[in-house]
Amino acid sequence: MIKDLKISSRNMWLGVVSLFGFSSPAFATSGVVLQSSDFVGISFWLISMALIASTAFFFLERDRVAGKWKTSLTVSGLVTLVAAVHYFYMRDVWVATGSTPTVYRYIDWLITVPLLMIEFYLILAAIAKVPGGVFWRLMIGTLVMLVGGYVGEAGYVDVMPAFIVGMLGWFYILYEVFAGEASKINAAQAPASVQSAFKTMRLIVTFGWAIYPLGYYFGYLTGQDPASSMKSLNIVYNLADVLNKIAFGVIIWSVAVSESEKK
Repeated sequence: MIKDLKISSRNMWLGVVSLFGFSSPAFATSGVVLQSSDFVGISFWLISMALIASTAFFFLERDRVAGKWKTSLTVSGLVTLVAAVHYFYMRDVWVATGSTPTVYRYIDWLITVPLLMIEFYLILAAIAKVPGGVFWRLMIGTLVMLVGGYVGEAGYVDVMPAFIVGMLGWFYILYEVFAGEASKINAAQAPASVQSAFKTMRLIVTFGWAIYPLGYYFGYLTGQDPASSMKSLNIVYNLADVLNKIAFGVIIWSVAVSESEKK
């Protein structure tokens, strides 16, 4: 059985590698070369590679954990996988055109951020019966936050009202994980390792996600010239994705391994 699981995980990773191969860069034949002075472009490249490595790690580490934790690690791997594919295209857009890849960025977030929110539900569901309302409240807050941000950055509405709507969605999520039903289930029923992971995850959602509003602010609300604003925006967003996708998954992996080894 263990051998079969390991073969399955290897096959899963080979499939992921194949997917990366088919996701050929949009501008690979354009002749545009990454410049040593292009720190935004360099950040896109570094993070895309880090996301690939993280995907391999999370998928292969599924063999170390008990069955009830495998879904959580799979979701962590999916988050970094989806983000890596989008980063391939975002980095090419930036290097070739110097413009912000807003559409790719939000397509990525519309998939990966709900998956990150599902992780709160999954780690609790692994140790307790969790009402479906927890799941849906986290999803609603996520969608309000993302839609608010997108309509502002895409120019559909003024950036300030959109910023406020996005912040309200974020505050709704924070309420659920700090004072809502999810927080109460964690405090009452979760073992110490899960409680610790839950608390660290919500700190990332608090302080790590606070980086995104800062990027939005520097990109759209400071009155900088457009070129400088877009550089600030993308560097901040890229750094935030490292913390909020990779580090978030590492926390899930840590608690999954810790709980599995107790058995």
